[in-house]
Amino acid sequence: MSRTALRICPLCEATCGLTLTIEGTRVTGARGDRDDVFSRGFICPKGASFGAVDGDPDRLRTPLVRKDGELREATWEEAFDAVAAGIRAAVERYGPNSVGVVLGNPNVHTMAGALYPPVLLAGLGTRSIFTASTVDQMPKHVSSGLLYGDANAIPVPDLDHTDHLLLLGANPLESNGSLCTAADFPGKLKALKARGGTLTVVDPRRTRTAKLADRHLAIRPGTDALLLAAMAHLLFEEGLVDLGELAPHVQGLDELAAAVQDFTPEAVAEACDVDAVTIRALARELAAAPTAAVYGRIGSCTVPHGTLASWLVDILNILTGNLDRPGGALFPQAATDRTPRPAGPGRGFALGRWRSRVSGHPEAKGELPLSALAEEIDTATEQGAPVRALVAVAANPVLSAPDGDRLDKALDSLDFMVSVDPYLNETSRHAHVVLPPPPPSQSPHHDFAFNTLAVRNQVRYTRPAVPLEPGRMAETEILARLVLAATGMHGADPAAVDAMVVDQTLGKAVKEPHSPVHGRDPRELAAQLTGESGPERRLDLMLRLGPYGDGFGVRPDGLSLEKLLAHPHGIDLGPLSRRLPQPLKTRSGKVELLPRPIADDLPRLRQALHERPAGLVLVGRRHLRSNNSWMHNVPALTGGTNRCTLHIHPEDAERLGVRDGAPVRVKGAGGEVTAPAEVTDGVRRGVVSLPHGWGHDRPGTRLSHASADPGVNVNQILDGSLLDPLSGNAVLNGVPVEVAAVTEKFPALT
Repeated sequence: MSRTALRICPLCEATCGLTLTIEGTRVTGARGDRDDVFSRGFICPKGASFGAVDGDPDRLRTPLVRKDGELREATWEEAFDAVAAGIRAAVERYGPNSVGVVLGNPNVHTMAGALYPPVLLAGLGTRSIFTASTVDQMPKHVSSGLLYGDANAIPVPDLDHTDHLLLLGANPLESNGSLCTAADFPGKLKALKARGGTLTVVDPRRTRTAKLADRHLAIRPGTDALLLAAMAHLLFEEGLVDLGELAPHVQGLDELAAAVQDFTPEAVAEACDVDAVTIRALARELAAAPTAAVYGRIGSCTVPHGTLASWLVDILNILTGNLDRPGGALFPQAATDRTPRPAGPGRGFALGRWRSRVSGHPEAKGELPLSALAEEIDTATEQGAPVRALVAVAANPVLSAPDGDRLDKALDSLDFMVSVDPYLNETSRHAHVVLPPPPPSQSPHHDFAFNTLAVRNQVRYTRPAVPLEPGRMAETEILARLVLAATGMHGADPAAVDAMVVDQTLGKAVKEPHSPVHGRDPRELAAQLTGESGPERRLDLMLRLGPYGDGFGVRPDGLSLEKLLAHPHGIDLGPLSRRLPQPLKTRSGKVELLPRPIADDLPRLRQALHERPAGLVLVGRRHLRSNNSWMHNVPALTGGTNRCTLHIHPEDAERLGVRDGAPVRVKGAGGEVTAPAEVTDGVRRGVVSLPHGWGHDRPGTRLSHASADPGVNVNQILDGSLLDPLSGNAVLNGVPVEVAAVTEKFPALT
């Protein structure tokens, strides 16, 4: 007999509410939850395929432990015994920095991935931390940190109310949004146009989003920062700067005007391949719109000037008075945010507090570049021991980081590796221990990270839709036990991890004058927490101390877990609203328009005024039915247009003798791959495009469907040497490549 259960979709950043159909313990169907306060019934192909993702027969069901060189099924006790022995041996012999931690993108899509890795990192005390952020979004964190003093204070476009939206390097009709959590992003863009608004898309590809736009500019890849700087210049030149209510909250306006003086529309036009008349029109339209928002994403982040581009996105919102303004770009307020502190100067944001051992890359937000992971393992220096043990949580850097071949070899040289992953994939196949979490239907869900980026304030929580299968271990318990095993507390009750966090959080809260529990007894407060598990008690704690919380009885109408459980479709907390100056944590207490690291990097941008690619350059792309390397083992989400092909413009194809459907070789600094050509005018001349996340052809994996149609790893074309210097983010777009039909030879390959 079938039943239904609610579940928030964890398969992309849109966080749509689902209604699952369940037969016994198997999810047989998924549809949009029409009563969900955020998504209102919207669903995409990934959400509709939730049952297939959840029930993938290649998912691991029991831990694997390497014995005599082979991964074999083991008990949970054997697995954690091996973890404790392997990690502690490295710490005791080489020190804490010899243990590397890699956190993949799926961590922010699970409740466990949000709650436990911070405890693991604090307990290990390692500085060898690598995450997917440095192949994705770190430029935005760094620019926000420098502007606002908080790397997580990221304003998002007020999609429901804006009159004018300028998108750069973003394709939300395929990605459903990124660093901008919006269920039914396509519907919101169509609604913008229906109410008479304007949509402009800047992208070297004519994406589905670009086709919807009123204006599409096929910019030369990697020149977004130049275009934005010219628009800022124009606003100053023509007296169009209007800070409005922002004026008391900013500093450095005159210095900013001088900093962009050289970036005239005429000066940047040739480099961007966008004419000066169009650039001037863009800036004037932005300034003239009743409300407007500029939004840039991965295409403008994964380039040589990613941090400058991210900074300039916010600068344009500020100069037009659209930051912290309804219809502009606003700071969301999540229900689990910390208790808002009074406005005033903060500690600010610092870069480069330490550097990587081999190449001296500065840390950003406590992380080192993922591109540097291989060299941190395989290169000896006098600056301390290399990484000898690795903890990988929901991470597949062999496919997601540059030069996977080198990393592949480096992982094989480790003394010990543990991977928390449901699959034996290109990275976890190297592990000495694999700890498989259960399918998403058997896990609770709350979006800690994405609610801080949501275009409407709301809060939702769903308990597991299906009971935990016998022999499985909850993901929260896996990570709690991993914390204990890795930090010298192996064998302790995993509930101790949650209890420790609760005690520490309440201990700090009662000492903070602005806290609703200031001066109270933390033990008495802890006794009031509700929930069926430690993670639920922690969620209850965060809700009650948060900006909408009940403050443990101080605000009777406020949030708590009990109240949230009484609203299974979520609680709407209202539209985004003005919040400045409260979010600012800069030392000045103001928005610092021209931070020193930004000013010091501008000469490099001036040099780019004179740079032109000699040949073809490579960009990535995304498909609606995929999310990085996650989904390629699900038949329902592959095939059709979701294929690993090289998009090439007809004129470039004719010049190179490349035929549609024929194999072509693509060569870069890191190596070469061969993929089928797809001749299309959807990509501009001089640009070719390969999708990210493919390359499932390595031996030793258990990905039966993905390995049958593996595609190629676009990141193998890169050698990892190209980074945005401020953020350490890998340069994945606008990379020079050579392309040739397989029957031809590259000039350098004779």
